[in-house]
Amino acid sequence: MRNRQVYQVSVPAQQDHNDAGLHIFTGEATSPGTALRSARKVHDAALAAQRDGLPRPAPRPGGWSACGMRPGWHLDWSAATACLWKNPYSIL
Repeated sequence: MRNRQVYQVSVPAQQDHNDAGLHIFTGEATSPGTALRSARKVHDAALAAQRDGLPRPAPRPGGWSACGMRPGWHLDWSAATACLWKNPYSIL
C-alpha cells in the first residue's frame, strides 16, 4: 500500500451574488485522484445533511470533513485541483 500523505483540494466557488473564491478541503490520501474523490464525498454528505436539517457529518477516515459550507455557494468540481498540502507554519 502506498503511503498516505496530506493533500489539499481547491475547488473554485461562486456565490449567487457573483462573489467568487475557493473552498479548500484537506485530508490524507494516496494520490491526487483519491484526494479529489474524498473531498467530493464529504462535500456531498455535508450538503445532504444541510438539506435535511441534520448536523454536519463527522470527519471521515484520514481527516476529511466539510466545514464552512454556506448556502448560495456553488462549487465547480470540474475545475478542482489537488496537490500535496504544505503546512504554512512548518519550518521545513
